[in-house]
Formats: sequence, C-alpha cells, structure tokens
Amino acid sequence: MDETMKFKVPEPIENKAQKIILTVYDALKEKGYNPINQIVGYILSGDPTYITSHKGARAEICKLERDELLEELVKTYLNGK
Repeated sequence: MDETMKFKVPEPIENKAQKIILTVYDALKEKGYNPINQIVGYILSGDPTYITSHKGARAEICKLERDELLEELVKTYLNGK
C-alpha cells in the first residue's frame, strides 16, 4: 500500500451516427434546404438524392444504415426528455 493508485476516466466514445447527422444537417442548411424534411425523406425512402452532396454529406449519410440513423434520432429525443 505504499504506491499511489492512478484512476483514469475513459475517453468518451465518439458517436458516429450523431456526428454524421449533424454534418448532414449543417450541409443541408448551408444549401438552403429544410434539413428536417430532407433527412426524413431520406430515412423514409432510402433515396440518397434527398441529401446534398455539399461537403460530402451524401457520402457520409450512406455510410450508415437508415435504421442506425433512426435509432440515434429516437435515442437522442428520448434522452432529452
């Protein structure tokens, strides 16, 4: 018991889905689209043309399955209450 114990808090795990949603949201907003309507259109239809290619947003959103995006949105909404 002569040694000092060291406690290390783990680094927060980066939430990939959240980061992608925010990137896409910002790109859509910059281009003058209604980001909510466009993201909902993409989730419902699966058609990537709902998402602008500005700032690589379309390529980013296609990295995730639509159910992963929906899961993140529901989780964030419910945790905010």
